[in-house]
Amino acid sequence: MREQVREIFDAGVAAADPFEAVTAALQGLSRPTHVIAVGKAAPRMAAAVHAQFPGIPSLVITTDQPVPDLENTQVMIGDHPVPSELSAAAGEAALEWLSAIAQGHGPEAHVLALISGGGSALCVAPVEGVTLAEKASVNASLLGAGLDIVRMNIVRQALSRTKGGGLLRAAAPARMTSLVLSDVVGDDPRAVASGPTAGPISDVAEAQKIVRDAGLWADMPASVHAALSRVERKGTTPPADVLMVGSNALSVQAMGKAAPDAQVIVAALEGDVADAAAQIVTLARSGAGMWIMGGETTVLLRGTGQGGRNQELALRVARELQDLDRPFVFLSGGTDGRDGPTDAAGGLVDNGTWARIGPEAEALLENNDSYAALSRAGDLLQMPATGTNVADLQILWVG
Repeated sequence: MREQVREIFDAGVAAADPFEAVTAALQGLSRPTHVIAVGKAAPRMAAAVHAQFPGIPSLVITTDQPVPDLENTQVMIGDHPVPSELSAAAGEAALEWLSAIAQGHGPEAHVLALISGGGSALCVAPVEGVTLAEKASVNASLLGAGLDIVRMNIVRQALSRTKGGGLLRAAAPARMTSLVLSDVVGDDPRAVASGPTAGPISDVAEAQKIVRDAGLWADMPASVHAALSRVERKGTTPPADVLMVGSNALSVQAMGKAAPDAQVIVAALEGDVADAAAQIVTLARSGAGMWIMGGETTVLLRGTGQGGRNQELALRVARELQDLDRPFVFLSGGTDGRDGPTDAAGGLVDNGTWARIGPEAEALLENNDSYAALSRAGDLLQMPATGTNVADLQILWVG
C-alpha cells in the first residue's frame, strides 16, 4: 500500500506542473514585453513563456537547480530557506532591472511576473537601515516561535523593499501581470513569496504588534525597532493584476481523482504539527478508509535537530499510531520535494516505523531531529526537486 499512497501523492505534484499551468494561462493574455520569474518554479514557468515568445527579455531568480537555456535571459541564484548574499544580489538586480524598464519604456511596457513559492528567501532587499544578517535573524526568530505563514509574511513585508508589492512598485508605470503558483493555504497572492507583485497583506503597525505578541520585540535589533515604528506612505502600490495558475487545493483535487474511493478533506491542515498529528490520529482510529488533504503546518522549535514540518508530522503520527490494531500508511510531503533544510520531501510511515527507529526515537523527536529518526526507519520521502511548490500534501490509509 505504501507504493499506492506514493503514486497518489505524485498525482498531486503533477497537477501543479509549472510549465503546463503557465501554458494554459497564456492563452488569454496579450503579448508581454518582459518577463521576471521568481521562486522555486521560476525556470519551468519561464520556459513555458519562452515556448510561446522565444527570446523575450527575461530575468529568472531561483534556487540552485538546472535552468533551461533560454535566449535573452539572465539567471540569478538565491538561497532558500535562509536568504544569503546571493539572495540579496538577486533582490537588488530585480529592483534595478524593473526600474530600468519603467524608465526606458514607461506605460508602454508589459511585464509578465511569474511568482512561485520560495521567492521570499530567494529575492531579498531589506529596508534602509536593516542589514541582511539582521533580517535573517528576525526570520529565524519568527520560524522558531511557530508563527503561521501569514503573520510571518506581514513582518517580512514590513522589512523589505521587494516583498509586499515592492517589485510592482519598481516597475511602475509599466503594466504588470502576475501568474502565481500558490504555495500558501487560501491562495492569497499577497502571501505567495511574500507578495512581491501583489501588494502588502497589512501594514507596519500590524507587523510590530505581531513581533510584540510573539514575545520577540526585546530581542530585535534597534534597526528593526526603527523600521517597524516608521510611518508608512499610503497609496504607493499600483493595482495588481494577478491570475492564480496552480494551488494546493487543485493538487488535492487531483489526488482525489487518482483515488476516487478516498475521502477528500477540503479544510486545510494547518497549525502546529502536534495538533495536526492529533487530527490524523483521530481519523486513523475512526476505522478503515483513505483520507486525502493538504495544507501547511508549523513547527515550534525546541531542539537543535534537523528536519521539517512534514517529517515531524509523519514522525508524530508514527508514534501515536504504533499500537493501532489495523495496518496504516501515512504520507506527508512538500510538493517541491524539499522539507525544511533537508534533501527529503517529508515522511512515509506505517505501523512499524517507531519500532524501526529504535530506543532513541522519543529523544530524536524532542530534539526536532525528525530527519535522523525517519532515516533510521527507512521512511524518509525522498525525490528530486520537482520545480513546483504548492505547499504540502497528506494521505492517510487505514486497512
